[in-house]
Amino acid sequence: MQQNTAKPNFANRGMSLEEDINATNIFYLSTNKAIVHKKPTPVQIVDVHYPKRSAAVIKEGYFKQASTTDYNGIYRGKYIDFEAKETKHTTRFPLKNIHEHQAEHMKQIIEHGGIAFVIIRFSSLDATYFLEADKLLDYWYAQDNGGRKSIPFQDIESKGFYIPFHFQARVDYLNIIDRLYFRSED
Repeated sequence: MQQNTAKPNFANRGMSLEEDINATNIFYLSTNKAIVHKKPTPVQIVDVHYPKRSAAVIKEGYFKQASTTDYNGIYRGKYIDFEAKETKHTTRFPLKNIHEHQAEHMKQIIEHGGIAFVIIRFSSLDATYFLEADKLLDYWYAQDNGGRKSIPFQDIESKGFYIPFHFQARVDYLNIIDRLYFRSED
């Protein structure tokens, strides 16, 4: 399959990747295209102050456990699960941005027949890419055996898919999922 080589568009400068994905997911839900939600991070609240009866201020809290990935949901009968990452680097994506438990989680999703991927935004370039988890994991596991500690931007360009900015589905990752996983059904 030929990779998408469209050039970056600077219409979206200043918006965070998470905001764009959340807006995209709201659009998908409102048009009944998919159900995808941001996963909450479990937090144990330890200390709360109540300066007024109607206002509580959390003073201390801790993460209960490491979260897996950022988003999950269902699309065309398939479970999807993905991580969203931004980097200011222009030539590489540092693998330290993916934690071991996240890599293991994505591996398990793939083993169980789900669709796992990462959406990477190079904020300095205003370029957003879709990279399948198996391609990410090849680099991630290789780093323990003397491999690179990052994925070169050129590899993400050639192995991933550029996601152009759109007005409603700002980060239209379902278009890429359609091309990769549902090609014969369309």
